[in-house]
Amino acid sequence: MSGNRIPRRPWYAALAVPVAGAVAAGVLAAASAASADTLLSEDFESGPPTGWSKSGGHWDVVPDGDSQVFEQSKLGSELARQFGGDSAWTDYRTRVRVRPQEFEDSGSFVGLGARSTSATKMYRLALFPDRAELQAVDGSEADVIGSLPLSVATGAWYTLDITAEGDRISASVDGRSVASATDGTWRQGRTALVTSYATAAFDDLSVGDGAGSPPTEPTDPPTEPSDPPTGPSDPPTDPEDPPGADALYVAPDGTEGASGTESDPTTLASAVSRVSSGGEIYLRGGTYRYTETVTIEPGNDGSAGDRTLLAALPGEEPVLDFSAQSEDSSNRGLRVNGDHWHVRGITVEHAGDNGIFVGGSHNVVEGTVTRFNRDTGLQLSRISSDTPRDDWPSDNLIISAVSHDNADSDGEDADGFAPKLTVGPGNVFRHTVAHNNIDDGYDLYTKSETGAIGAVTIEDSLALENGTLSDGSQAGDGDRNGYKLGGEDIGVDHTVTGNIAYDNGKHGFTYNRNTGSMAVTDNLSIGSGERNFNFDGGSSVFRGNTSCDSGSTDRAIGDADGSNQFWSGSDGSRCADYGGELEWSFDADGALVVTLGGRPVDL
Repeated sequence: MSGNRIPRRPWYAALAVPVAGAVAAGVLAAASAASADTLLSEDFESGPPTGWSKSGGHWDVVPDGDSQVFEQSKLGSELARQFGGDSAWTDYRTRVRVRPQEFEDSGSFVGLGARSTSATKMYRLALFPDRAELQAVDGSEADVIGSLPLSVATGAWYTLDITAEGDRISASVDGRSVASATDGTWRQGRTALVTSYATAAFDDLSVGDGAGSPPTEPTDPPTEPSDPPTGPSDPPTDPEDPPGADALYVAPDGTEGASGTESDPTTLASAVSRVSSGGEIYLRGGTYRYTETVTIEPGNDGSAGDRTLLAALPGEEPVLDFSAQSEDSSNRGLRVNGDHWHVRGITVEHAGDNGIFVGGSHNVVEGTVTRFNRDTGLQLSRISSDTPRDDWPSDNLIISAVSHDNADSDGEDADGFAPKLTVGPGNVFRHTVAHNNIDDGYDLYTKSETGAIGAVTIEDSLALENGTLSDGSQAGDGDRNGYKLGGEDIGVDHTVTGNIAYDNGKHGFTYNRNTGSMAVTDNLSIGSGERNFNFDGGSSVFRGNTSCDSGSTDRAIGDADGSNQFWSGSDGSRCADYGGELEWSFDADGALVVTLGGRPVDL
């Protein structure tokens, strides 16, 4: 195991290369400004698109004659997807040219997605060897809205087109209608490129606002960022832009009655209480020492089009230190109980309970570090015991965040990330890292008293050495799993895709008595103390998972086909690609990069 577990150039500490700005710049580099109707235009001539997110497959930009195409080359991937754009998009037309290169069988397809809110929720135009289908995809279910008989040739180019306007969804292939129908399954979301047991090349993606025709030629990127999304997506706020004229400034030596200007900074609590909806709060670098929780109260909200920003001042490193708190469930560090906030680039440590607690909805928590807290580093749960189920935290995005070395005195409760017990639907963890926490890396526990939680998506994330702190100490009562996905025989259909579990003390991925139908795809688990994959019940769907050097034979009860390579006494052939020391970092766009033996892991 490599000692280099902290990124060599940690963007979340050195915000000169901040993720939010890089992600935004990446998205906007593809979202050209040819006209007011252009949302996104990409011809891949400048290389892989930045600001996109991947789930499965092997994607790369490759030469194609005198041009370049975006190629998915892993034939055995059940679902390989690339997502671009903004989860707030509603009415738009998306179009792409696609060249199927190989189909594994008659059920294989290549396709285009629209209104995608997660890896498994979208409208999808799927091109099979003998037909085209417009589908409403929800988890493992794909309801066919309409179809067109079509003989599809590998090596030939096809133009796929989806228009979404209100409840009206239509799709065509080369101008031939596949379906046009009324369907209200999905209201907003990103566009997507998709393959299933197929390889393909994609080119000339374009997205146009509303039902009008999208542009066909990519153009230069805009100079100004777009409005923030309303749901979980890569936030477009650019931290390299100068703070607005009304921004409030906070400093370790700020005073409550100060004006909050850069030269006269105030306190964090004061800034939070007086910031306007959609306003900005910037924290200067240094250590802020607190004895009491800092709370963003319910009703202190941003808006769907303009989140309130709480961020590190670019280039500076604020640390909120709650060492003065005793260990107690009421002694949290930062409590985000408002809606539509964007918290970015802040470290929270030594709180008496959670470092960051999220009880609100539609928030983005980005580039944070939660460490050395005396319960879970970052937790999502209801605000209080009388909070109605409809008000449980929903549609929050935790992106490019790190949580490590959180430990309670009993050694059995402190996880890295925990969307558990009382959370609503739509919460997403993307490009996150949970390492060396005393209990689990990710905890999605449910209990009979409160019932099922909303489905959670964990994608492109890492759980490393949980159950053992960085100093080597352990606690006998900790569960020590990488990803703990349930509790008490309650079924919840989570999505777990493109993740890595490495050297966790018990199981890498465990259903933990979740009897639902989870989508468990393209995950890698190595070196778990017991099983790499432990699913003793439920009806989950397993595709493309790889298990190496497990402590005991894996269990995968449910729908598991030959695309998986589970461990039953020896390593499979794919494990040869996953040897050597593990290192991780974030790239300039905030995407998590994991290497094994110096080779990037591409799931």
